[in-house]
Amino acid sequence: MVGTGTALAGCDLLDGRPAPDPTPDPLAPLLTGALDLADRYAAAAAAAPELAGRLDPIAEAHRAHAAELARVTGTTPSGRPGGSPTGPVTGTAAQLLADLRAAEQQGRDEAVRACTEAPAERAALLGSIAAARATHLEALR
Repeated sequence: MVGTGTALAGCDLLDGRPAPDPTPDPLAPLLTGALDLADRYAAAAAAAPELAGRLDPIAEAHRAHAAELARVTGTTPSGRPGGSPTGPVTGTAAQLLADLRAAEQQGRDEAVRACTEAPAERAALLGSIAAARATHLEALR
């Protein structure tokens, strides 16, 4: 009789109800975060062109991380034009750098947390992203 209950449990697949949404990949927030960081760097470089040489390579690194995260998760970031500012960016170069440093610190902490919670096949990528973000913090000093 146990087998009958199991077989009947599958019948609701045919009752016309929509299938539940698939569980989002746990790396989706890290992907979104990488795109947000890239956008922040692009906006800061546009607001303070004297920082562009310093900030553009970091923005590009975040875009590369986002592309690899998208590949690994099998997702495509939607509605995110590259380099679009997240809002008006104003302030002195020192203020912009301080804001970027705070955002980068948060992003690094998220990458470290994701790395410690990830399965082994994803840990190397996440460790690399966390290390890059730590390096970005130093570049913003």
